[in-house]
Order: sequence, then C-alpha cells, then structure tokens
Amino acid sequence: MKYSAKTGDAPRYGRGTGIPNPIDVHVGKRIRMRRLFLGMNQETLANALGLTFQQVQKYEGGANRVSASRLSAMADILGVPISFFFGDLQLDDEKPTPAEQVSRERMERPETIELIRLYYAIPDENVRLQFLQMVKAVAAAGGPKQS
Repeated sequence: MKYSAKTGDAPRYGRGTGIPNPIDVHVGKRIRMRRLFLGMNQETLANALGLTFQQVQKYEGGANRVSASRLSAMADILGVPISFFFGDLQLDDEKPTPAEQVSRERMERPETIELIRLYYAIPDENVRLQFLQMVKAVAAAGGPKQS
C-alpha cells in the first residue's frame, strides 16, 4: 500500500521508512543468485561496474535501488536479459504459501546455487544424469530432515 493523500496513510516501505521496497529486495536477490551461479564474487561485479563491493552488497540486499542503466549494465555483465531480475516476482496480492516461501529460500542459498553451477560444469551429460539419479536415491533414502 502506497501513501494516499486522501486517507493520509504512510507508506509501508521506501524512502524514510527504513524498510526497502520488496521489488528492490527481489531484484537484489536475483542479482546475487546470478552472480553466485557464475561463481563471481561481489568485488568482481563491482569492478566491472566501476563500483565498490559495498555498493553491490547494498544492491543485493535491496537497501539501495538499482537504476535502469545500472541494471542494464549488470544484465550485460551477468549474461542475462533485464527481465531475469524480475523473474518469479510476486506482487502484494500474490503472497507465496509458507511451503513456497521455504522452497524459494532454499533455492536462494549459496550452497544450492553452487551445487547447480557445479552440476552444469560436468561436461559429460551421462555423468550429470548419473549424478542426478544418485542424488535422487540419497534423498529418497530419507534420513534426518534439514531445512
């Protein structure tokens, strides 16, 4: 809900509230996800953009909003279309279920992204498929649940 001159409601997030806009947070998470997928650190991305790594940290956390021109530069450096940064974006009226939220958080973890990156680094498709079958078998065997 944005500020309404009619009702006088204050904004829930944005400048002056200390709470970043959820869209900025989402875009930042997508930047981080792609950077990690490529095995790139914040300093490398920052240098390519002519920034400090601290600025990249702020973008990734949603504390600072990424301008359109900077987002375009990031898309070029990270090898994705600009639309990638808005993928899976859910608006206020499309709240994920708790199960969807847990799944999304798992997919954003560094170890998950690294596993995917390393999986696709296996050059032999048959070896990749065998690895996938092994992981499925281990998962099906059960054991202690971890979040």
